[in-house]
Parts: sequence; structure tokens; C-alpha cells
Amino acid sequence: MKSTSNIFIRILFCALAAAAASSHGQALPYPPPQNVLQLSATGTVEVQQDLLSLSLTTAREGPDANTVQSQLKTALDAALAEARKAAQPGQLDVRTGNFGLYPRYSQAGKISGWHGTAELVLEGRDFARITQTAGRVQTMTVGGVAFGLSREQRSKVEADAQAIAIERFKTKAADLARGFGFQGYSLREIAVNANEPGMPRPVRSMALASPASADMAVPVEAGKSTVTVTVSGSVQLR
Repeated sequence: MKSTSNIFIRILFCALAAAAASSHGQALPYPPPQNVLQLSATGTVEVQQDLLSLSLTTAREGPDANTVQSQLKTALDAALAEARKAAQPGQLDVRTGNFGLYPRYSQAGKISGWHGTAELVLEGRDFARITQTAGRVQTMTVGGVAFGLSREQRSKVEADAQAIAIERFKTKAADLARGFGFQGYSLREIAVNANEPGMPRPVRSMALASPASADMAVPVEAGKSTVTVTVSGSVQLR
């Protein structure tokens, strides 16, 4: 207990001494920064989207929850079996999506039936493989389509955008240093940030009235994505 009290007294004494030194106008150990410039620069690259996410959905309804769930499971199992035949890592990945069962209520507030939906997502870089597989699935219809960038493509494009941003930052820093009458600059703090939107959720479209004919590829057309990297920070003018 005595040792703890001594430590507390020493800490308190040091704090009071520092406060006294400050109140008497003594210089701080670290002078405030001078001739420091804050700036930022961005690099933007537009690239063709190379990742397709296609959502297949189905809906069932009936008076009994177990029956509706069984029907959804049967439709999803059949779709999975067909999709797995063409699955290939990175080119066509297959995963299940939303699976839900919801009650319907009468005007009296009692459950009058059940409604359920199931979803299967086909995703990858091989657009032809994905759309042809979707056309062969007979128990589900197209619910939505979305495009994005694969991890490999995004990594490459971010590196290009980052190089552009860094070069612009350096050029801007050098120009500003000369504009303020300095010979050059040195880096103090730097932060690099990239916009990283995830794979967009498939946009819902009106489901087909009936399943597509076998081997009928779903028509799709990819657009472009913009990747931006921002370099910001401070430089010491010298």
C-alpha cells in the first residue's frame, strides 16, 4: 500500500511540474509543426465488369406450411442438381440464396395459408456458362441479374488507380512547394483509401411466366465499373 502511494505521489508531482513549466512560458519539448501542407489526390480507372451474379427464384403457396416447404425444397434440389453439373470454381460458383416461408392472414386475423420463396445464385466470370445453365434449370425462373468485378480484376485495377493517385500526389506536392517558394518537400503522413463496393445484389426483374426452354441462354450484357483510389496526407515544405 505504501509503495502504491509513493508511485501516485511521484506521478502527481511530475504532472504538477509539467503544468508549472507550461504556466511559466517554458518551451514545450516538441515545437508546433510549421510549413506543413495538407493535400490529396485521386486516381480513377474504368474497367469492364467481369463478374456476373444471376439469381434464380421460385415461389409456392398453399394452405399447409409443410407442403409449401416441401415443394420449395423439391424445386431447389432439382435446380441445384442441374447447376452443379456445370459448376467450376471461379467460372461458375453455385450457392443457395434466400429461403423463406411466410403466413397469409385472413380478414379475421387468422392464418389462411402459406407463401414461400427459394433462391439459387449462379455467380462467376464465365458469362456463357452461367446463362446457359440458367436456361437449363426448369424449376426456377430468373429473378435478377447483377454485374461487378472479380477479386483478381479489382486487385489489378486498384493497383493501377493507386499508381495514378500517388503520381498525382507527388506532382501536386512539388508544384505547391515551388508555388510557396520552397525547394521541395518531405512526406509526413500518408493515407491510401480505395472505394470497395461489394458484389451488387442482383436487381430484381419480373419473373418469367414459365420456365425457359432447355438450353436457352439468358441474354445479358455487362457494363463498366469505376475504381477510385485516394491518397491524402501532409507534407513538410523545405
